[in-house]
Amino acid sequence: MNTTANTILITGGTSGIGLAFAEAFLKEGNKVIITGRREDKLKEIKEKLPQIITKTSDVTDAAQRAELFNWINENHTDTNILINNAGVQFITDLKKGIDTDKLKTEVDTNLIAPIHLASLFIPHLKSKPNAAIINITSGLAFVPIAMMAVYCATKAAMHSLTLSLRYQLKDTDIKVFAIAPPAVDTELGHDRREDKTQSHGGIPVNEFIAGAMAAIKNDEYDAAIGMAAGLRAKRETLFEQINSGFPG
Repeated sequence: MNTTANTILITGGTSGIGLAFAEAFLKEGNKVIITGRREDKLKEIKEKLPQIITKTSDVTDAAQRAELFNWINENHTDTNILINNAGVQFITDLKKGIDTDKLKTEVDTNLIAPIHLASLFIPHLKSKPNAAIINITSGLAFVPIAMMAVYCATKAAMHSLTLSLRYQLKDTDIKVFAIAPPAVDTELGHDRREDKTQSHGGIPVNEFIAGAMAAIKNDEYDAAIGMAAGLRAKRETLFEQINSGFPG
């Protein structure tokens, strides 16, 4: 697909993969809108990248999702690409019980919000040239890490959802992508680390973005980047191997 002269909305755009996508699309000559909950981060990004458009929005809140769509529809009617990127990752030990607030946050952020936003934006996108919905999933959609059970389940659900969404939109001009990152060096999961400045580990974010942008340009609708491709290919074979290194 054409990756220039678009208007792109990216959820979870204040750091990591979302911010890197924003910077990459800006360099390609697009108008970019990012959302996030942290007003201070959005202000900081706006000062660094004045051409970017920022919008404070919490994707876990259904009313704010609807307000975001209405704001786009009123102020940025040329928006033709939605990137569902916002995500959170928690440790879940089902043997010890669960924190239902964290459970709700994880499912709302990673799964409910992309479903709701897609449903809101599809009628809008149908009339736009070069329209697309890009869902950021994970290599863990294919081979879960058991200690992150809910996160991995939401990403598996997002992969499945993307297949269904692409099928439902097959008679439209809206392209639907699933981009599965491997472990990428971002702040994902920082809440569980004692040192909040410590990153997630994994490949540099710009390395992932280079692979993701190439996949989008080449209409690779189901793109597993880097080691995520191996996870997709081997799945169950790797499950025991991966999880043997983590606490049960």
